[in-house]
Amino acid sequence: MKKFVMSVVAATTMCGSAAIAADMPVKARPAPVVVVSPWDWAFGAALMSDYNFRGISQSNRGPSVTAYSETRYNVNSSFQLYLASQYWAVTLPTNPTAEVDIYGGARFTQGPVVLDIGGMYYWYPRERQHNSAIVGAPFLTYPNGNATLKQTDFWEVYGKLAWEVVKDKFAVGANVYYAPDWLNTGAYGLFASVTAKYTLPSFKPNVMMFDEIGWYVSGELGRYWLGTADAYPGVFAVATALPDYTTWNVGVAFTWKVATLDLRYYDTDLSKANCNLLTGDPNAIANGAGVVGSKWCSATFIAALKFDLVASQNLK
Repeated sequence: MKKFVMSVVAATTMCGSAAIAADMPVKARPAPVVVVSPWDWAFGAALMSDYNFRGISQSNRGPSVTAYSETRYNVNSSFQLYLASQYWAVTLPTNPTAEVDIYGGARFTQGPVVLDIGGMYYWYPRERQHNSAIVGAPFLTYPNGNATLKQTDFWEVYGKLAWEVVKDKFAVGANVYYAPDWLNTGAYGLFASVTAKYTLPSFKPNVMMFDEIGWYVSGELGRYWLGTADAYPGVFAVATALPDYTTWNVGVAFTWKVATLDLRYYDTDLSKANCNLLTGDPNAIANGAGVVGSKWCSATFIAALKFDLVASQNLK
């Protein structure tokens, strides 16, 4: 937020003196009192060639956009509270109008270490069920045999730890997310990952308005453990153990002022059949053996152009 500055002006009272004003000692004015608001605001948006969530496409391998807004309250220099929402364009089996993430928590900073603890709710507004086995479902099962639940909203709690090992150069992190009812299937979901980021020296391309470009390479290695989904007509004939999987990504990003161009490779170890089991992909197709498989979890390259601003830093 912009700083609020209060100037304190001292009033001088003259009494019982024959001295003229020019003979009086001149006192220095007191320094202005600077009052910094504890409130702050972060916001941004991105345009992506694909929206990938933990290794799985959420936009049917097509372009997506997102925007977020995060209100922050700095209790002190080491403790921050926040509440935020983020909106994503998605193409999912239940045809929601969007994915809306509502989240909040607290960040604790101690030197180069930051701990972030919070919770998030994933809301998919106006979902439409495709399921011929459910009386009253608005849409039939997809032609490839995939059916959907009535709604897939869910919530999870998380903890994220970041450590700047070498200031402005090298950082590592660890993340844990837990959902007791992943995608409303009845199965738990536990995702854990480690990250690393190495910032390289900036350079000056001397092209147009790009005076100085920063850049870094980063990557993430994660594992998703999923529990047993409840039986549901048309979706799971019986209670079904969902497949665990490993996912990873690595890429390079270029930064200029508040903009970031991220070029990244994603992959998982899921088979196409297990990918279809987890996603219910309407476009999944059967192979020669009649096994329906999805490409939403296979290797892909994604380009993303992002804009991130913090009011106290960028709106002075």
